Amino acid sequence: MRARLIAAVVSTVLTVTSASATVIISDDVGGKMQDYTTHFRQVRDSGEPVVIAGTCVSACTMVLGFVPSDRICATHNAVLGFHAAWMFDNSGKRVVSASGTQDLMNTYPAPVRAWIARHGGLTPKMMYLRGRDLAAIVAPCNGSRVASASRTKRFGRAHQVADDTNSHRASFDAR
Repeated sequence: MRARLIAAVVSTVLTVTSASATVIISDDVGGKMQDYTTHFRQVRDSGEPVVIAGTCVSACTMVLGFVPSDRICATHNAVLGFHAAWMFDNSGKRVVSASGTQDLMNTYPAPVRAWIARHGGLTPKMMYLRGRDLAAIVAPCNGSRVASASRTKRFGRAHQVADDTNSHRASFDAR
């Protein structure tokens, strides 16, 4: 039943036509914090709502700090993944970046920082926020909230970034 409701909501989002847009995040494995900062500031400034409809891990989670919470919702399939930021050292090895991790933590709203703290803080190991814990921090999507948008902008899977080895990353994706 829930799957049908979500399918109907997403279908409605894809077929309604008006001037507004909805950013749908799914299958986003993260990347450079700088790129996500730029992107999510643009989303914030555009006034577009955001639907987290699947996986949003690493730098993708910065959406929670840049877009106002009243413009973000999460479907029951949403999963947020958090870990420490990293960068490449002079030998090309991935190392945790204390300053990047602190910048990442400073991005998050207080409820997210508290959840991370309760789960041991940001480390190289991914920790996942989903289900009831997620619903306590990010409003669940409902039909009217999502269906009010007309077109979608997907952010995830197809997102590509240039490789700059000196940039902080919040993801351990292979490049």
